[in-house]
Amino acid sequence: MYALYFGNMNYSSWSLRPWILLRHFDIPFEAHRVQVRGSGPTDLHRSYSPNGLVPCLHVDGFQVFDTLAIAEFLAERHAGLWPDDWKARARARSVSAEMHSGFGALRSAMPMNVRMKCVGAELDAAVAADVARVAAVWTEARESFATGDEPWLFGAFSVADAMFAPVVWRFATYNVDLPPVAAAYRDAMLGHPAMREWEQGARAEAQSMPAYDAYASRFGGLREGT
Repeated sequence: MYALYFGNMNYSSWSLRPWILLRHFDIPFEAHRVQVRGSGPTDLHRSYSPNGLVPCLHVDGFQVFDTLAIAEFLAERHAGLWPDDWKARARARSVSAEMHSGFGALRSAMPMNVRMKCVGAELDAAVAADVARVAAVWTEARESFATGDEPWLFGAFSVADAMFAPVVWRFATYNVDLPPVAAAYRDAMLGHPAMREWEQGARAEAQSMPAYDAYASRFGGLREGT
């Protein structure tokens, strides 16, 4: 049996990735939600995560940490987490690694905050470049590799979709304009049952982190009705 230790659903972008993989592929796991108080390792997590970060997956007492390592571990044990075609699989791994290690300007300017919905604002050059690159990744994947009727990046849902799931929430929160193919993918992801379940969990949480909620003022304030 797996046990997943993950952070606040409203704020913990890294935690969403293994959670949505497990939920989409119907892999049973025990859910252990813990509080996060900001970025970086903390001794509060070290009793269940060696690096002091979440998420951390426990497998019969053994700990697997870091989102990409957890994804690769699950892909070794469960079929279908990466595309079958070798070119699609290589590209899916490439863009997953790019998401894992890059897009620092986007992450800093738009922290994940599922409950918050902003009016939107003009992006500075570095953030706009990151947004454009994400949109290009999504568009190329959809146009070059996706087959069949499923709306995910490489056709069937894969690790790549899980890796970009937090960015989907960022674009929704901060009302980021996207080109048509990328916008359609964002909307499909927002409608994914596991994403909607995550949103419900985020909205039910009592904890608020004012430092992150204050980002609304940088993006035109809150939209009416939110």
